[in-house]
Amino acid sequence: MKQYSRPNPDVESLAKGVLSGDRISLAQAITLVESNLESDQRPAASLLEKVLPKSGNALRIGITGVPGVGKSTFIETLGKYLVNEGKRLAVLTIDPTSPVTKGSILGDKTRMEELSKHPFAFIRPSSSGTSIGGVAYKTREAIFLCEAAGYDVIIVETIGVGQSEISVSNMVDFFLLLMLAGAGDELQGMKKGIMEISDALVITKADGTNVKNAIEAQSVYQQALHLFPLPDSGWHPIVLVTSSITGEGIKEIWDMILRHHDHVKSSGYLIKNRSRQNVAWFHDRFMQLLNKDLRQFKEIEIAQKKLEAEVSNSTISSDAAAKQLLDKYHEVLRRKNS
Repeated sequence: MKQYSRPNPDVESLAKGVLSGDRISLAQAITLVESNLESDQRPAASLLEKVLPKSGNALRIGITGVPGVGKSTFIETLGKYLVNEGKRLAVLTIDPTSPVTKGSILGDKTRMEELSKHPFAFIRPSSSGTSIGGVAYKTREAIFLCEAAGYDVIIVETIGVGQSEISVSNMVDFFLLLMLAGAGDELQGMKKGIMEISDALVITKADGTNVKNAIEAQSVYQQALHLFPLPDSGWHPIVLVTSSITGEGIKEIWDMILRHHDHVKSSGYLIKNRSRQNVAWFHDRFMQLLNKDLRQFKEIEIAQKKLEAEVSNSTISSDAAAKQLLDKYHEVLRRKNS
């Protein structure tokens, strides 16, 4: 089947639009870097090279939470507070992928209707595709584009909560975990890994008759966090409570995030952590390109399916099969380059 193609984008004009803060240009730029079309790969790379020097000046926040915690409602409430304070806010929401259209299922923009109308806010839903870790394939690139467009705060909302969500920590400066109170044994169902990388926990829906439960849960979580070793940042994780309906606690949460940012900047950890994240991005991107290169050879595809069947039938070990596939790949490359 012939791959769909479109006219090459005017990268120079697109870069100028992004750098001037034009939201339409920014949306088009993110669409370009998210594209899987072969014809879009070079223009996307060129665009990123042009805007990259202007990135890096925003406060990057990752937000995740258990099902039903109200991530989108919380982000909209926090977002409205920030834009009213004069901040320019970009929200990158990651939604599950539709198996039919391959697009975003939930469409968070429709769930943050008030915030999306504000001139200082930019909301971009992206589908997760085959990417694991609660983020989309090109979330890092989208962050850089939003920063280049002049946004002060970038919020990345992940799909859900779990061990795989840890990958978002390689993209943000502050990682916030949202939790519910009164939903059973709060600690029993928690993933230790996600708590260990969290800079703060926030108990949501602390309103009405649930206020007492939220305060009790706050105490339980704070005690649990003290059992973990102090992270490399030297920041002691904090537990706060909030209500996205009344707005109670939102200012305190933002003040806490700012204190964390001041702490990691003054200690030098922010620069060190971002450098580590850039290296992790390089490794991830290389593996993506390597896997893409692997899939272009029909011989490899045939060999892989054959080995998968043998592994499934236990006629060969997984280790031996992997080494055979690697040898086959090297063989194909040698023939190609000879």
